[in-house]
Amino acid sequence: MAEKYTMQQVKEFSEKYKNWGKWGPNDQLGTLNYITPEKVIEAAKLVKQGKTFSLAIPFDDKGPQTGSFGRFNPIHFMMQDGGDVVAGAQNHLPNIRYTDDAVTMPLQCATQWDALAHIMYENKMYNGYAASEVTSTGAKKNGIENAKSKIITRGVLLDIPKYRGKSWLEPGEAIYPADLDGAAAMGKVSIGKGDLVIIRTGQIAQVRSRESWGDYSGGSAPGLSLTCAPWLCEKQIAGYAVDTWGTEVIPNETPDVFQPLHIVLIVHAGMLVGEIFDLEELAADCAKDGVYEFMFVAPPLPITGAVGSPVNPQAIK
Repeated sequence: MAEKYTMQQVKEFSEKYKNWGKWGPNDQLGTLNYITPEKVIEAAKLVKQGKTFSLAIPFDDKGPQTGSFGRFNPIHFMMQDGGDVVAGAQNHLPNIRYTDDAVTMPLQCATQWDALAHIMYENKMYNGYAASEVTSTGAKKNGIENAKSKIITRGVLLDIPKYRGKSWLEPGEAIYPADLDGAAAMGKVSIGKGDLVIIRTGQIAQVRSRESWGDYSGGSAPGLSLTCAPWLCEKQIAGYAVDTWGTEVIPNETPDVFQPLHIVLIVHAGMLVGEIFDLEELAADCAKDGVYEFMFVAPPLPITGAVGSPVNPQAIK
């Protein structure tokens, strides 16, 4: 069972790892500032085999959402289909015929990035911007579009279940700094400034084994302990992503605050956070060839003012 911590400890971590003003009063990138041109070049040099792995789950009506936080699965519909073609609806066009479609979805219903405008604490978001900067028309500060060309860097997979000798972690099972260090040692990788750390809990493997998402989209989950905050911040990583809906261990270790790491990392450290990543194919390949580092490319859709974005992340070996 996870340990219990208080809001006071959350506040202490928040103040210690606060990056407000570090990159100037107008910054909207946070820890993505750690990704330099030199870091991109370093990442490109990791491509040696030409193997690519998508870390996205399918974006369809069979996804994980069951109404938690008001979210639903993508609704894909056709605006023009083959029936329109056969019926002659496009006969006004000389020779050519076409199909067209659209999708309606919450931007955080499947594999996605959290924007720095996604989480607030005491009516403020990263870099001290007021919560009121996010209006009914979107985020005027810290929108996801700011990251449109920044998420290209060295990626490192930390496979926690493999390190612990099991297929997956159970809901409510916490990951501690010693686990992160142990998984890195197992994969013979070190974590460097500007890296994107990808953490596998195996929850998606568990979901597939039972052939049901169950309460995956908002229920109990394995994940990071609050005590991982120093590990993540002091290594000056660009961000991290996990294969669960919220990255943190659920139930949280803090009875008096929901999702405490989100407050420390997104609001105060300005850290990029990714959720619902499918890491199973990548993890199997890393276990097979022993290579746990790769070029990582995962820009968000530059939806102006969005507080999150769907993404199809690519790990390239």
